Amino acid sequence: MEPDKKSPSPSDSEPKAEEIEAPADALSRTPEDLETEHAEKVAAAVDPNAPAKTGEKKISPLKKFFRKVNVYFLIFLLIVVIAGAIAAVNYLNSQKEAPEPNIATQALTADALKQLANTDATVGDTSQTLTIQGNAIISGQTLMRGNLNVAGNIQAGGSLTSPSLTISGTSNLGTAQISTLQVAQNTAIQGSTTLRDLNVAGTSSFSGVITAAEINVTKLVLSGNASLQVPNHIAFTGTAPTRTVNSAVLGSGGSASVSGSDTSGTININTGSNTTAGCFARLIFQQPYTNQPHVIVSPVGVGAGQTQFYVERNNTGFNICTYNAPPANLLFSYDYFVTN
Repeated sequence: MEPDKKSPSPSDSEPKAEEIEAPADALSRTPEDLETEHAEKVAAAVDPNAPAKTGEKKISPLKKFFRKVNVYFLIFLLIVVIAGAIAAVNYLNSQKEAPEPNIATQALTADALKQLANTDATVGDTSQTLTIQGNAIISGQTLMRGNLNVAGNIQAGGSLTSPSLTISGTSNLGTAQISTLQVAQNTAIQGSTTLRDLNVAGTSSFSGVITAAEINVTKLVLSGNASLQVPNHIAFTGTAPTRTVNSAVLGSGGSASVSGSDTSGTININTGSNTTAGCFARLIFQQPYTNQPHVIVSPVGVGAGQTQFYVERNNTGFNICTYNAPPANLLFSYDYFVTN
């Protein structure tokens, strides 16, 4: 007889632990799923003809969804949702109008007035408004630590002292004494104005008459069809020009002198004996002209009328000369007028 074959023991039929390979998707499956699958494999090894147990434990759709979705993506999506909610709340708050401050008002009673008159007391706080329906007379000094807003007019019986005064509207001042006045825009003065000293750095336009005891200008320009009317005399003052004398023309014992300015004056000639033709003297201007000037000369006296005089000129001075020998031992002169 053949020896009986030993039936395989369960321990022999079970696969060894080290021979069981972990599935590739083990990380995406729950421990319960892995235990169920392991039990099915063990049962199939013991009895290959045994039907596979299916449907014993179904996996919920929520678990399937979380298996497929990355956890980090869910965290990023949560951060985006929170940031969008914060931005929406800030936008809605910015569209709201700021609430107007509600300042409580408190009436000033007779007892409170007595308290103010007799003691140094504090009434109310910064969130309250003091309303006085009647008139108020303050005998002592008043200090405003904050801004002072006046809805009506201000009438000051005495002087008003302020380090700076800014007036945005119209201001009517009866009498004002100002040490320094700076006006950034236009200034209109309707009545007469008395100025002790007036320094104008820019251009000044006067549409009316200017009356002044004395006007000192560096340059006076008449534009357009303007005319210069001088009802009285015109005097050209200044330092007299220097002169050089030609003794040969004046003769023995002759002399010459100058009185006047660069613009107008007189040349005095005193001839001696043995005079000759030529230039009596040369006048040198104190201030040279920019261009060659125009010199007008007129003879004064009989002796000057007997000379055939002429002028030699340039921007630094001019010579007064005679074509013939001047009469000897005579005193005569020439007046001159110079323009540029």
